[in-house]
Amino acid sequence: MTLALYVPGPSPVHRTPAGVKLLALLVLGVVVFVVPTLPVAAGVLVGVVLVGLVVARLPGRLLVRQVRVVAVWAVAILVFHALATDLLTGLTTAVRLVALVLAAAVVTATTRVTALVAVVERLCAPLRLVGVRPARIGLAVAMALRFVPLVAERADRIREAQAARGGRVRGPRALVLLVVPLLVSVLQLAHTVGEALDARGADTA
Repeated sequence: MTLALYVPGPSPVHRTPAGVKLLALLVLGVVVFVVPTLPVAAGVLVGVVLVGLVVARLPGRLLVRQVRVVAVWAVAILVFHALATDLLTGLTTAVRLVALVLAAAVVTATTRVTALVAVVERLCAPLRLVGVRPARIGLAVAMALRFVPLVAERADRIREAQAARGGRVRGPRALVLLVVPLLVSVLQLAHTVGEALDARGADTA
């Protein structure tokens, strides 16, 4: 799944402190899991979409892309529950997943990475007492937020390149043709970033 990159804007959501938005995201996650019903999940989903489109004034294509990326997982969850438990449980779980992904996308699209990292480092400050360095945790969060959309972008490029070479392939074979080169690309990227961090002395920071 992907997270949206920061989209500048003057909306009230953009001006809300990063800590408040992370807390709201946490509360939403707790609510949809503590009250696992379809009306609650659907209500959260509708609320998140309204906040993203109307209050934050984010472009619709941004939210649509998030849904497209997670749609495969949502359908897989729906089918699994339809076979193993019941359709209502599958639908509730799928809607809950989409709602949380969109909520996370709204937060990351309206909050600078530096602000999110600063909040994480403040929250982790007490861990210094046990030898944990909050700056490292902040670095890990920043890299994760940057790498998720970067991986999604590389996946799109691979799909486009494969379509240009020989048309679109569907089914399990399409998944294999995407995952293998994407995995190689991600490993190469991770190796390059690791060498860069090591050269800059990140291990001793």
